[in-house]
Amino acid sequence: MAVQVKVLIPAKIAESSQTTQYTATNVTTIIDKFTATNYDTSARTISVNLVTSLDTAGNNNLIVKTKTLLPSETYTFPEIVGQVLAPGGYISTIASAATAINIRSSGREIS
Repeated sequence: MAVQVKVLIPAKIAESSQTTQYTATNVTTIIDKFTATNYDTSARTISVNLVTSLDTAGNNNLIVKTKTLLPSETYTFPEIVGQVLAPGGYISTIASAATAINIRSSGREIS
């Protein structure tokens, strides 16, 4: 069994449509950190789904629903840290604006 520490989602702007951000391809993944920062001057929201390989993003796998981030606020999502994605599972997000929230995630891939 090999364990690789890696950036799961490089720093990027979260989209305003449901978007797959990371897929556990042929590995089991443990999420160690997930961060979102609102760099806008208005409050914005973000939702995060942890989806199995046999499912699509929806209410049944919604982990964080419309988390409001105030202007310049950073949130580290304790609801997501420590979660495990089985092979084929993925992280999906949707933000209230496509020009307001930066996200980044890191973790461990086990093969």
